Amino acid sequence: MTQNPSQLDAWIAEERKITERLEAGPGPGLARPDQIAGKTGLEMMQAMLNGEIPFAAIARTLDFTILEVRPGVAIFQGTPLPQHLNPLGTIHGGWVATMLDSALGCSVHTMMPPGRAYTTAELNVNYVKGLTPKVQRVRAEGKVIHCGRQLATAEARLFGPDGTLYAHATTTCLVFETRPAG
Repeated sequence: MTQNPSQLDAWIAEERKITERLEAGPGPGLARPDQIAGKTGLEMMQAMLNGEIPFAAIARTLDFTILEVRPGVAIFQGTPLPQHLNPLGTIHGGWVATMLDSALGCSVHTMMPPGRAYTTAELNVNYVKGLTPKVQRVRAEGKVIHCGRQLATAEARLFGPDGTLYAHATTTCLVFETRPAG
């Protein structure tokens, strides 16, 4: 596999800039109810990217980070490392699925109005090419297909800097009203 050095360098530079901003904020954890009260899902995700509220701890645990959110879209970037290998010598499918699930869920999250939330009801992952640490970075790009009052669906792709597709996924999420704090 030939990686595109200029694309990879651009990806790493973008990741470094965002990681510095995230680390300058509160770090990993959960936002307090008062930090997210009245915010749309997109506003919450933007606040996280701006380092104003905590980011998800799983991102640090599994060496990936959120790069971008916009209405109906969320993009994550990850570093496949030796600690993510399965006994066969490729990156564990759970690592790939978690990155894809994060991109899918956060793309749906961007569509939530204040007082609405979601949870994954179904996740379907298709692995199309083995991934190893030789691929220095991969991106998961999630896009909403449909977002209604009760259900949302989204699709995502996991690919390398040279455009190689490693996996793709779909999700169905249940959408519901949240309870006011207190």
